[in-house]
Amino acid sequence: MNTLMSTSYNFPGQISKYTGKVRDVYYLENNIIIIISTDRLSAFDVIMPKGIPHKGQILNQIAARMIKSSSDLVPNWMKSSPDPNVSIGVACKPFKVEMVIRGYLSGHAAREYKMGKRTISGVLMSEGMNENDPFPAPIITPSTKAETGHDQDISKEEIILNKIVSESDYSKLEKYTHDLFKRGTEIAKKQGLILVDTKYEFGLSPDGSILLIDEIHTPDSSRYFYMDGYKERQERGEPQKQLSKEFVRQWLISKNFQGLMNQKIPNMDFAKVESISKRYIELYEKILGESFIIQESNSIEKRIENNILNYLKSI
Repeated sequence: MNTLMSTSYNFPGQISKYTGKVRDVYYLENNIIIIISTDRLSAFDVIMPKGIPHKGQILNQIAARMIKSSSDLVPNWMKSSPDPNVSIGVACKPFKVEMVIRGYLSGHAAREYKMGKRTISGVLMSEGMNENDPFPAPIITPSTKAETGHDQDISKEEIILNKIVSESDYSKLEKYTHDLFKRGTEIAKKQGLILVDTKYEFGLSPDGSILLIDEIHTPDSSRYFYMDGYKERQERGEPQKQLSKEFVRQWLISKNFQGLMNQKIPNMDFAKVESISKRYIELYEKILGESFIIQESNSIEKRIENNILNYLKSI
């Protein structure tokens, strides 16, 4: 399978490179940052041994579209997407928190709730809720941004007390998070989807302003339910039909893997890799409402390099 698992470029003016769970990030002179979305698959903060064809292209193209669609609400880092797997923009100093916002009791919050916990990141959750029930209003449940390993829930009060983010900056992050989630919810509704929960990341630009960074509203960072039949499934106590990476997590859980100590990553055969790729294509087409066009290339790495170099020459 033709997948992009890693990159090793040396661009003009390159200062450093950072390898994340899914993205390779290149820092260049003049505060230029290049983010390349690979086909690596991460779940429970563990990178799976096999890549998923087209996943990087799907994530980057959804993110580029969603960032553009919210640029009137929140200033962002992105300047261009010269390749299906690439976004280029302004290098920022990231805040060391992820702004997680939840409209429904799902995923990590639901797992905590089932264990009897009624607070998450210092936010109280009502008694008597069922998994996938809506919260009365969306709640922000921040987490630390770990360099390696698992992110940890953290409260607003802890963030401010420990001076991870100043109180005035945090107020802006809260407002931006609510505004983005509202816009994402509106976009999802037009596609017959419910934006269940998501996360946003922010950073300080070289001029000191707060910018939205990374990516938004992709199936890696967001959870979507199908609107059609949601109420009926909820009333019957059935699992919701969803568009997110949760299907990967649930498969891993069924194989007794949750990224915990001494747990072995289950084997992903050709059929499983192909099925995950098809699900990501379904995610793309449903979220954006258009057919996915596969970017055929004998060498994804060479195509990316050529497109980036051509862009850098033009600026």
